[in-house]
Amino acid sequence: MSPVSSHNHHHSNGNGTTTYDSNGNDEIKQEVKEEPMLSDDNATFAEIMKSSKKKNKNKRKAAESGSDSEGEYKPEKKKSASSSKKNGKKGESDGDESDDYKPEKKKQKKSNKKKNRGSSDEESDADYSEEDVKPPKKKSKTSEKSKPSTSSAKKDVKKEPSKKKVKEEAEDVWEWWKEDKKPDDHVHFKYNGERMKLSLEAEECATFYAGVLDHEYSTMDAFNKNFMKDWRKVMTTGERERIVDLKKCDFRAIDVYQKEQREIRKAMTKEEKLKIKEEKEGEVKIYGIAVIDGHRQKIANFRIEPPGVFRGRGGHPKMGMLKRRIRPEDVIINCGKDSEIPKPPPGHKWKEVRHDNTVTWLCSWTESVLGQNKYIMLNPSSKIKGEKDYEKYETARRLKKKIGGIRERYTEDFKSKEMRIRQRATALYFIDKLALRAGNEKDVDESADTVGCCSLRYEHIKLFDSAKLNDTDKKEKEFVVEFDFLGKDSIRYYNRVAVEKRVFKNLKLFMENKKAGDDLFDRLDTATLNEHLRSLMDGLTVKVFRTYNASITLQDQLLKLTNPKDNVAAKILSYNRANRQVAILCNHQRAVSKTFDQSMEKLEQKIKDKKKEVKEAEEALKHARGAEKEKAQKKYDRLKEQLKKLKISRTDKDENKQIALGTSKLNYIDPRITVAWCKKYEVPLEKVFTKTHREKFRWAIDMTMTSDEEFVF
Repeated sequence: MSPVSSHNHHHSNGNGTTTYDSNGNDEIKQEVKEEPMLSDDNATFAEIMKSSKKKNKNKRKAAESGSDSEGEYKPEKKKSASSSKKNGKKGESDGDESDDYKPEKKKQKKSNKKKNRGSSDEESDADYSEEDVKPPKKKSKTSEKSKPSTSSAKKDVKKEPSKKKVKEEAEDVWEWWKEDKKPDDHVHFKYNGERMKLSLEAEECATFYAGVLDHEYSTMDAFNKNFMKDWRKVMTTGERERIVDLKKCDFRAIDVYQKEQREIRKAMTKEEKLKIKEEKEGEVKIYGIAVIDGHRQKIANFRIEPPGVFRGRGGHPKMGMLKRRIRPEDVIINCGKDSEIPKPPPGHKWKEVRHDNTVTWLCSWTESVLGQNKYIMLNPSSKIKGEKDYEKYETARRLKKKIGGIRERYTEDFKSKEMRIRQRATALYFIDKLALRAGNEKDVDESADTVGCCSLRYEHIKLFDSAKLNDTDKKEKEFVVEFDFLGKDSIRYYNRVAVEKRVFKNLKLFMENKKAGDDLFDRLDTATLNEHLRSLMDGLTVKVFRTYNASITLQDQLLKLTNPKDNVAAKILSYNRANRQVAILCNHQRAVSKTFDQSMEKLEQKIKDKKKEVKEAEEALKHARGAEKEKAQKKYDRLKEQLKKLKISRTDKDENKQIALGTSKLNYIDPRITVAWCKKYEVPLEKVFTKTHREKFRWAIDMTMTSDEEFVF
């Protein structure tokens, strides 16, 4: 093959290489023949090209003088003669070139010859006349497979151009003209009444705030102050100069859009919802399983929390701050040495990969608001988690056998001459009786003023020689202590309790010569208290007291409240009331739901309608005779039972509107107590245990259901 100048582009014509000038003009400069094909059409085309080269000699020289190309345009070679483009069409390009290469037309001198108007767009771009360039004869499938023809060319016959067009790949054609025109952006942020286009990061943060417009957070000064401070950090210089007052920011259009999207998701068809469900299940199969000692175990939650606004609980001082996006570079992977290390997203890398078999977490990162370590752990139903739960509840059961002796010990220590021992005994009394947390387990965020028993300060308690425990009480009680402080997760703990006289006197003594900010138990901390407890019983800590008190309270309340003659609905009400006493003891509170009033109104309407049905059924029963009377009686009894269930549900909802029953059930109460109660009183387990509970406590269900003996904590 003859060399071709590196400054020229070229296209294939099916027989050889047709070279164009560097500016992409259609004038042919040079033809470099490859091995000629022995067909009539090829011979004709060669002669035509030779003639064309002579006619365009002057044009070629002009093109060469203006060439500044640094490389050749090399079209993709065709596999066979039949697949090459016909009628002088240029070949397809590869690499970074476009699929349809069309060199720029160069002005020509007027030609007396008629221009070729073939079927393809490429033909219309060529600078050949119909007489100069004649398309090769179309071959049949048979002739393509046989040897090339050696017959002479028929120069006098004018051939019509082929009507066959080259098929274009679907992804290369965007038929935008067939699409519905997208509406103009209707989601606008406004500042001081004027529309304002935000940068991407600032806009994302605006969507976070729009999500709390209907919540009380948007009315809290601390929340708004923290949000504005962090939001300004991601703004551009221009945005910071203009947006200075959160009260002038209008997020309502964003809020409306988000609500519209929620409604769209709710209105999805069953097929659409099923598709999303299948996609999530597919992700679980890939990312939701870990192999532990050869056994496949579920992972709790393998999705890292997305960025957003930190809400916090109670009155957390950092509410409103922005939680930044967690990236692979923030994540530590923990897996076995011989396991396949998960691959990070393209273009990223993990912060660290370690092989620590002394811990149970699989991934770890540090969140941006509190600076706390977050983990991805195994599912609660896994063996590792199940064994820990079993050991925790068995330790609490052992405490039951020794609690009497431990109480005698700390009661004696109330009168100890050593202040350290006296403080320890008084603190242990509150931990035992009130299920208080130990304290000294400060948040990494020091600005969150959360305390426990050991870290109580002077201002957290008040002493009353006599006072009412509740506003509804008619009589006052002696030696009353009022607690008021922020506990774990900044949840307020407020309680008035009557205590023993000796405890009351000790508290007065501990508060002498102290002021706000001073520790109540200034000679005690959690470490020394737990060390003392371990000397009383192996494995005993402050946490075990909390588990013991939660479990024994539920068991005692169930014995007190359950009526074997009640129907299932009434028994469940009794269970929830017993569970509520545990939640109150552990201070498991929750905010009243925004939809609570609406839900109660609907329930009241149902009760009203059901009463009407019962009354109608009662009238029908009075007038019924013969076989109809029995039928009417059954209907009346059924409707009356339904009315009773609705009333029970109303009572249950109202009593639990501010109490979170699930936390104690999931983390503090021995699950075998619940399973044994359901077994004894023939209550379906799914009525009190959710799917999550049943999976986590599979061991407890099996142990209790298969045992002939009734479980007692």
